[in-house]
Amino acid sequence: MPGMKKIYCLSTCDTCNAILKDIDAKKKGFQLQDIKTEKISAAQLDEMKKMTGSYEALFSRRAMKYKALGLKDKSLSEKDYRNFILEEYTFLKRPVVILNNKIFIGSEKKTIEELKKSV
Repeated sequence: MPGMKKIYCLSTCDTCNAILKDIDAKKKGFQLQDIKTEKISAAQLDEMKKMTGSYEALFSRRAMKYKALGLKDKSLSEKDYRNFILEEYTFLKRPVVILNNKIFIGSEKKTIEELKKSV
């Protein structure tokens, strides 16, 4: 989607907030969606999947529920990843930044460096 500037994040996440500040998201006109208060819709998630090629790429294995539900011992399908992310916002790897037709997922240093070059 050309011209799109959207960030899916968690307002209570220090890492997300640091990244938003780092890229000056508010000044640069990004639309922010706090996924805790405004759940991700199936359509939004499917759009992200189209950009990444898989739901697994959007799935966070750091979520507390990942261990609590014993998911690391299970073999998950793309459908499983999609359902978990829609059911529980903490399963979305954060932040997810959509800038024009590019998507940046998570807070790895390399990802954030790429993002900073793009904004």
